[in-house]
Amino acid sequence: QVQFVESGGGLVQPGGSLSLSCTVFGNIFSRYFMGWYRQAPGKQRELVAAITDSGSTNYADSVKGRFTISKDNAKKIIYLRMNSLKPEDTAVYQCWTKSGALDYWGQGLQVTVSS
Repeated sequence: QVQFVESGGGLVQPGGSLSLSCTVFGNIFSRYFMGWYRQAPGKQRELVAAITDSGSTNYADSVKGRFTISKDNAKKIIYLRMNSLKPEDTAVYQCWTKSGALDYWGQGLQVTVSS
């Protein structure tokens, strides 16, 4: 089984930056997808950013150029650097991984972008 320890989140002003991290515990196959989902009130959950075992990345159109996903393989940590934050980025962010046929999600972090 897989478990996550997420850190970061909080309140930030529009235009500001925030970093999230997710430490992965448990067994993960050598080939995988990892990333961050988010869900805002009244909206469907969406995949914000993803990274593969090979380091390939992909982003939702709404965050391209502003968010950066990265990982530390040795420490088993996934990062999400969020720059130029907008009020529309306000949501609960969840760490996610797909390994083999299974999906796992973290408990979620609240990110609020407001003046």
